[in-house]
Amino acid sequence: MDNVAIGIQVHSGWGALVAVASDGGTLTILHRARLEITSDEIAGSKQPYHFAENLGLLEAQKYLGNCAAASSRLAAKTLRDIVERLQSEKKPLVGSAILLGAGRPLSSLDSILSSHPLIHTAEGEFFRRIFWAACCQLGAPVAGFRARDLSDCATTVLGKAAKIRLEQKIRTLGKSIGPPWTSDQKNAALAASLVLLGEKRKVRACSHEPANLAIS
Repeated sequence: MDNVAIGIQVHSGWGALVAVASDGGTLTILHRARLEITSDEIAGSKQPYHFAENLGLLEAQKYLGNCAAASSRLAAKTLRDIVERLQSEKKPLVGSAILLGAGRPLSSLDSILSSHPLIHTAEGEFFRRIFWAACCQLGAPVAGFRARDLSDCATTVLGKAAKIRLEQKIRTLGKSIGPPWTSDQKNAALAASLVLLGEKRKVRACSHEPANLAIS
């Protein structure tokens, strides 16, 4: 029976998901998807902090709360549908991985909305936290790897030689299954593979959570 892990590279309003299976160390890409997690019924929800920048603070709080609730529902449903599909194929989910940002601390909502660079940072963390929470609801361990440290994490978890072989394997899989196979899919596949193949204690040592984020 194949074990499966999913990896997600997060963008503003969506995520690139790759589901990776391992059977005796042989990797297979089972599924790729672009997961849209914003509601067309909420104006500006793909860039919620940019939209909230033009609102009063109390109105911004309410708006961001509505965006978070809608995106959380969509993320949870989409991931649950994927997991149920895998389960129907007798491929159990053993873990998931989220690609994270640099982990820059964020302060109050008022401070965020007063700084355009912080608005960009906050939006990234907003959607990472939503995907993180949705993955936690799946009942399998969740690991967070900072994207800039992913290659170093792979070396820590697997060793240098095994990491090089894994990265080559992921590049080869991309050639065989065709596009899209950009850095989004490669990073998601590598992160998922670390969850599948690495020792749990080493994965935990490299794992982080998304930065704390104020919407109030």
